[in-house]
Amino acid sequence: MTPAQPDEHIIEAIGRSRIVIRDGIIVEIGEARIKECPLAKRFAHPVPEITKDAVRANIEHRMKAFGMCTPRRDVLDTREFVGFGATELLGFASRAGLIDAAVLACDGAGTVIVQKPAMIQGVGGRMSGLFSTSPIPEVIRRIEENGGIVVDKDHAALDQFAGVKRAHEEGYRKIAVSVARPEVARKIREAYPDTLIFGVHVTGLTRKEAEDMVAAADLMTACASKTVREVAGAHALVQAGVSVPIFALTNRGKEIIIEKIRQSNEPVLIKPTRLPSLDASQPDPLI
Repeated sequence: MTPAQPDEHIIEAIGRSRIVIRDGIIVEIGEARIKECPLAKRFAHPVPEITKDAVRANIEHRMKAFGMCTPRRDVLDTREFVGFGATELLGFASRAGLIDAAVLACDGAGTVIVQKPAMIQGVGGRMSGLFSTSPIPEVIRRIEENGGIVVDKDHAALDQFAGVKRAHEEGYRKIAVSVARPEVARKIREAYPDTLIFGVHVTGLTRKEAEDMVAAADLMTACASKTVREVAGAHALVQAGVSVPIFALTNRGKEIIIEKIRQSNEPVLIKPTRLPSLDASQPDPLI
């Protein structure tokens, strides 16, 4: 560990606001690029309108509720917060034996390799848009005690390619990874072609970036991206959700969504249609 390293965590969340947390205190909240989001309205601490005050209240709630960006950070959870969210789908894929490890980003630990479905959900279920983080020894210890692997314990670096590489070195073969940048997704696809790639945090991608991510990913969330709705929607085999959709872009991605539906007791409408299929409740604006 490097004790002198500052305790700082930067998140891009809730309308793509830039949030800086230092030593357990929110020290900066940037202007959101999105005014309203139907998903944010359903948070445990709802954000009906994305203002700085509402963002602060939501982040403070996360810090109190599960210790986000603090030494109290919970890393296990079994609750589904979004029926077809990224970590919900990856957690289900783990339980169903469709993957044997997930490479995720965790505040206080950086890139982590997770096997347990409860840790997949605990690490990612209420965290989105982690831009940078610093190591928190208590969080790292908790992850390791529950069977997870922290790729860079000294610096908590966010490096999904290094995470997939390490997972292979540890003997995992059915590996899933969440990726925010198309160039990283492409690099992983070229080096480790069997990896299940889930595109996340894609708000603001250019059309070329959206095309590159679609070419590399198996699953992809639409977030508040206009280009992803257009490009991924046109290539998708299955769409889950109509406000903030998840797109399955390959048969492997399709298999996870269909298998989750098969095992669920929730009512679901299935019909052939032209994609994307969107309702009137979309993030505003789409960028």
